[in-house]
Amino acid sequence: MADILLEVCVDDIAGLKAAIKGGADRIELCSALSVGGLTPSVGLMSLAGRSPVPCYAMIRPRVGDFVYSADELAVMEDDIRFAASCGIAGVVFGASLPDGRLDQNALMQLSEVIGSMPRTLHRAFDLVPDMEEAIEIAISCGFERILSSGRAVSASDGIDDLKTAIKTAAGRISIMPGSGVNLKTIDSLLAKLDVSEVHSSCSSSVGSNNPAVVDFGFSASAIKQTDATIVRAMKNRIASRTQ
Repeated sequence: MADILLEVCVDDIAGLKAAIKGGADRIELCSALSVGGLTPSVGLMSLAGRSPVPCYAMIRPRVGDFVYSADELAVMEDDIRFAASCGIAGVVFGASLPDGRLDQNALMQLSEVIGSMPRTLHRAFDLVPDMEEAIEIAISCGFERILSSGRAVSASDGIDDLKTAIKTAAGRISIMPGSGVNLKTIDSLLAKLDVSEVHSSCSSSVGSNNPAVVDFGFSASAIKQTDATIVRAMKNRIASRTQ
């Protein structure tokens, strides 16, 4: 059985270092993972561009849906150009129409800025009404992979749609399960899905040690942090299934 790659999503310097230390095969670089990930800062992208592990930058200019104005698409274009200029290996983005279908024109517009730079279609895919149509659009726009939870809150809940997506893709594009992929669910997912890569936060919950920071609203009482030990354990668990 071929090796299965582990992509770890991070949203700060500590997370980046933990993912590298734990042996992640690829890193999705974000800010604000608590809302699904936004575009990381210029400084974080610059640092990640020098990482020994390939880093893909999330290109998402705001929280909320993925229906973007012309001005927002212009911001995304500039973010993509900067990511490419500082050594980032690839980018992650998506765009939707108001009815949930993928916005093919917007995706093509952004793809033209990228050129040959590798790209992942993010979970805007999980809002589409027609998976087959969305997969064909993703392929036409040059995406390498689709990150998906099978149109459900978690990949475990979306297993049937993930199976259908994999069958429809037929090896033309990778379907990478994400959301709720952790040490408790990875064995079941890999037993049911024929995939070459998986996406996980590999995080643990950490309480704030500064009550004032929480009281002033600068932090939640508990936050998730990438854990190198969990990254390593996930890598080992995946490896044990592919030997």
